[in-house]
Amino acid sequence: MEKKKAAVPLVCHGHSRPVVDLFYSPVTPDGYFLISASKDSNPMLRNGETGDWIGTFEGHKGAVWSCCLDTNALRAASGSADFSAKVWDALTGDELHSFEHKHIVRACAFSKDTHLLLTGGMEKILRVYDLNKPDVAPKELDKSPGSVRTVAWLHNDQTILSSCTDTGGVRC
Repeated sequence: MEKKKAAVPLVCHGHSRPVVDLFYSPVTPDGYFLISASKDSNPMLRNGETGDWIGTFEGHKGAVWSCCLDTNALRAASGSADFSAKVWDALTGDELHSFEHKHIVRACAFSKDTHLLLTGGMEKILRVYDLNKPDVAPKELDKSPGSVRTVAWLHNDQTILSSCTDTGGVRC
């Protein structure tokens, strides 16, 4: 009888409160990476294969509900209960941009071309920030029927998919 190899779970210690979101980067020349969002307000970057800690993004003053990495894993983004979405340099940990909202930010996603950041949350508004012009007001999309919980770019950044916590289903 052939024995099955048991998979050993990857355990990543470090957060002091519950982890509420995870995001794996695509494979890059340096491997792939994992970022985690936590109610402890400190997103953490890790090696995606080993789970080894690389760094912590410090600057949020509330629970971090969402996190993501751009296609090249050079920038990270996070959405927080402190009513902000932040963009970070994933190599240095420096905060590059902070985008203020009027309520909790529950979701964020980079476009495939890495030039745009999509956010959503308790305001029921999807916002698209042009990262090449961070001081320009974001494009705001129609009000969502409920609080936005997840967002994603589809079809080479031509379509946005979002889900709501208050209503069933998704919006495209």
